[in-house]
This record gives sequence, structure tokens and C-alpha cells, in this order.
Amino acid sequence: MFNLSEEEIKQHDAVHTSSEIYQQPKVWEKLMTELEGNQASFQQFLSSIYEKYPHVRVIFSGAGTSAFVGDTLVPELTKVNEKNVSFESIATTNIVSNPTSYFIKDTPTILVSFARSGNSPESVATVELGQKIVTDFYQVVITCNKNGQLAKNVQGDEKSIVLLMPEESNDQSLAMTSSFSCMFAAAYALFAAHTNIETSMKQAIRNGLDFVDVVGNYVDDVLEFDFNRVVYLGSGGLAQLSHEAALKMLELSGGQVTAIPESSLGFRHGPKSILNDESLVVLFMSKDAYTKKYDLDILRELSAADNEMKIVALVEEACEEVGKLADWQISVNIDEKEVENDFYLSLVYIIFGQVLAMKKSIQLGITPDNPSPDGAISRVVKGVTIYDY
Repeated sequence: MFNLSEEEIKQHDAVHTSSEIYQQPKVWEKLMTELEGNQASFQQFLSSIYEKYPHVRVIFSGAGTSAFVGDTLVPELTKVNEKNVSFESIATTNIVSNPTSYFIKDTPTILVSFARSGNSPESVATVELGQKIVTDFYQVVITCNKNGQLAKNVQGDEKSIVLLMPEESNDQSLAMTSSFSCMFAAAYALFAAHTNIETSMKQAIRNGLDFVDVVGNYVDDVLEFDFNRVVYLGSGGLAQLSHEAALKMLELSGGQVTAIPESSLGFRHGPKSILNDESLVVLFMSKDAYTKKYDLDILRELSAADNEMKIVALVEEACEEVGKLADWQISVNIDEKEVENDFYLSLVYIIFGQVLAMKKSIQLGITPDNPSPDGAISRVVKGVTIYDY
């Protein structure tokens, strides 16, 4: 698995992390099968809300990786939006400390809570605040843990639905991997159900199954370069995906590798100063022809820089110009048919970021399943005080 033997995986304490990354395409397949049986009732729930009000706010919320699920979704869902529905992504960590800055009393709101465990104090508190502040308040809980507080709290509530992810997605490792991609896919399937999602997800699953078997080769080549800084770049939803990729590197390297996310255009506005001879830049390239022009511009600029940094470009299909400009060009679509949009590329792109972080962790002598043995960070956040509102 990822060019690691079973013995090496056990020796480096990477059993959970490696298997949870590798299993993702199969878990997506199981997820789509399970959703199919409930899709009609889920759509009826949403339609009844959309039809009742002239405008509905959908707020995606979570903390850390769970917040990045919503961040990455919003640009893509906005393109396939229902006319009277607006999508926003607001972290629970922002809402809890400033609830009246984000919840609007007289605006009908669907709060979509993303949660691996469903027990994070900020997630539970965000729901309670929404119920207190918003007059017409509804919930969609997307969680990997049927026994979590979020799932339990909405049992029997007619104004709420729960999407339980396949049990395998309830990652046991510290860093969220399959839980991220599974909740990401579930929310898109729910809110973009009127698109060609069944066919496109089957393609993404095929691409993912192929990629998990070859990504280790690419990562091993990249790790020949001894980097201590990583920059993840992209545009639109892929700029948001870069947040999750950077967080994986930061978590799994125990903070030894500096990792920052930025947009392809935004990188020039200050963050570019981070680059040095020990920097790796990973560019998630859009499939949109217009957007891709901006990705190519920053790639050309970085390629021409007078330093020893290296560049990885992830693309839908290999391109001659990208091949000349990047040190590594990695294509993720094995089909002759084009991928529908950047959402489906994101599902496969993030696997590269996850594997790179895991194998860098091992290279640094850190244990991926528990990269924070001093307890600086934990699987479920601790030490949060929630004050009465």
C-alpha cells in the first residue's frame, strides 16, 4: 500500500492512516449506494423548505477539516444553485464566539453540520445558538458517527435530517482523511442531486481506485526533494481544497513542515515571500478553461523563479506545457471522457495531499496515526469552554 509493506506500516504506526486513505474510493461507492435508498425523502425535506420561503440560507459548518468541507463545496454548489437558495460556509469556531454576526433571526436557515465524531463542543453549541436565534431553523447533520451528540440530538425532530456516512469513514487516526472526502461527496450528492451526479461519481470512483494504486510512486519521487515548506495553490473550490491539503501536512508532520494554502491569484499578494530553496509548491489545476489560464500564469511565474524550489502540478489530463513547467505533472483522469467539474477532481486531488503528508511524516520519524503524542492536538478537540448565551 503506497509502496509500504505491512511490516513498515505497523513499524511506523501508520495502520489507520494508510488504510483510511486507501479505502476512500470504495467508501464513496458504498456511500452512493446507501444514499440512493434515502435520496427521495432527503430531497422532499429540502424541497418543502425551498418552496415555503422566498429565500433560504444554507450554512455549511464544522471545525478544522469539517469546516473545509463546506469551504470547498460552496463555489461548486453556487454554480448549480436553486434560484432562491444561497450557500455559505461559516466555521463553528466563528459562530460560537460571535453568533449574532452570522445567524440572522428572520432569515430561514438550514444549518448543515459536518462532523466526524459529532461530539466537538463547538458543533453542538452552534446548533443550540441557531435554535435560539433563528426563527425558522432547520438542520442537516452529516456525520460519520451514529452515536455522536449531533446525531442523537435530532432524533425525532421533523425539522432535521441525518446523513450517516459508512462506518468505515469514521477515521480512527488523528487526521481526518476518508471522513473528509466522504462528507464532501455526500453533501454534493444531496444539494446537487439534479445534476448528472450518478455517472460523474462512478467516474470519480474509477479514477480514485486507479490513483490510490499509483500515487505512492509519485510521492516517493517528490520526497527525494528534501523540502521543509509546502505551498498548496488552486482557484475557486480548489483554492479552498488547498486549506485541507495544507492542514494534513501540518498535522501529520507535527508542525515540522510549514504548510500554507492560497489561491493562484492571491499568492502574489504577500504569501509568495515564503518561498525558498527548500520549498515545494503543489498546484491543483482547474479543468475550467477560463480559470485554468490563471493557474497556468502562476505556474509559468514559479517555473521561471531563480531558486531551487520544486513544483507539482495535478491536472485532469497531461498537458505538454504543464509538463515543461512543472517538476512533476500528475494526471488523475484515466477515462477518455472529461471530468464534469472541479468537484470531481477535488475528490482525487486530495488523495495526493493526504499521501504526501503521511509519507513525509514517516520520513521525519513521526507516527502518522498519532503525530501529536504530547497531546497538543487530539482526535476530538479538548479544552473548549462554551459560555451561556
